[in-house]
Amino acid sequence: MGKNKIAVLTSGGDAPGMNAAVRSVVRSGIAKGMNVYGVYRGYNGLLNGDVEKMNLRSVSDIIGYGGTMLYTARSEEFKTLKGQQKAAKHCQEMGINGVVVIGGDGSFAGARALTNAGVNCIGVPGTIDNDIACSEYTIGFDTAMNTAIDMIDKIRDTAQSHDRCSIVEVMGRRCGDIALQVGIACGATSILVPEVRYDIERDVIARIVDTQKTGKKHFVVVVAEGVGGVNDLAKYVEQRLGIETRATILGHVQRGGSPTLRDRVVASIMGHKAVELLAEGKGNRVVAMKENKIVDYDITEALEMPRVFNKNLYDIAKTISI
Repeated sequence: MGKNKIAVLTSGGDAPGMNAAVRSVVRSGIAKGMNVYGVYRGYNGLLNGDVEKMNLRSVSDIIGYGGTMLYTARSEEFKTLKGQQKAAKHCQEMGINGVVVIGGDGSFAGARALTNAGVNCIGVPGTIDNDIACSEYTIGFDTAMNTAIDMIDKIRDTAQSHDRCSIVEVMGRRCGDIALQVGIACGATSILVPEVRYDIERDVIARIVDTQKTGKKHFVVVVAEGVGGVNDLAKYVEQRLGIETRATILGHVQRGGSPTLRDRVVASIMGHKAVELLAEGKGNRVVAMKENKIVDYDITEALEMPRVFNKNLYDIAKTISI
């Protein structure tokens, strides 16, 4: 039977909710009478034959765990045409002609290459940064933001006790969505993101000074990873304003932890959709969220979409965080 053997893998950076997506793929596939295989450590697993047949109990109780039970890795070999052909050959030898790839843009480019080599692939967006242009929402985003808020709330407690300014870096290399939404949620005086050109005097110093005039004595500045420079910024604020200032880089704490309800539910729905597409014999597609509905796009179309930053939300943040 052509479409009764499928596989699932996680690739790129891990994200809370990936396990929920894996669970959904496995159980949705089995419900359709498919044999479902788990591929360990991303595309490396396809190259090295690190593949295991899954059953209903293989994914028991993983929905609440962060990270990915299938592990993840980046593969230099798979980036080559020879590597892609080798992976496709291994799939064909095992009778696998459909693969669900959970990851980001780089993982989707790999899925497109594997589809072109003869194995239908469906991409599912899993990345905490929310930086997939075709999808309003990516698996892991909500959990990462809630983790960041929890950390910043704790930092705020000590900043308030000491009348300090805290500069906090959150994840997001090319995308400021975590910084923007977390900044609003924690009442940051200033939010710096890679999508908006900023001026330190206007966007940080002047905002702190204006807030000081209203009687406030402690401040939080949220900075996206793609902007960086938080240690230098902390030194500058302290020298410029005489306010004791500390920099904190939250780092990989944002990647871990039990996924939120939203990440568990969205991952479950997206995983189910991916299996439906493979059951229909489709490949080279990406599952996405648009206007809060689950849709799918051609991978090439999805990869070429320009990412749109929510400038209106950024302007609202500037208005109310003072």
